[in-house]
Amino acid sequence: MRVTLMWEARAVQGRGAELLEWTRAQELPYEPLRRETFRAAQDRVLVLTWWEADALDAELPELPEPAADLITRPVHRWRFESVDTITEPGAT
Repeated sequence: MRVTLMWEARAVQGRGAELLEWTRAQELPYEPLRRETFRAAQDRVLVLTWWEADALDAELPELPEPAADLITRPVHRWRFESVDTITEPGAT
């Protein structure tokens, strides 16, 4: 099964770039199938990682919490199971 972990944090106002750089610097004990990092309004940073796993609740490496003075609230984390994949025409 393919499991996607979602990690989302909101930086203290004006520190979004710092949170983004902190997030990019975080290494996991082993590499996921794919990892994407996004930024959004209100100094938010989102990281999605994709893993092959036996179950949705499998033990998988996750990004840690940033320092409390960098974020406005605890990190939001969710797990998703892939049910459909749509590939853009011409994508490889």
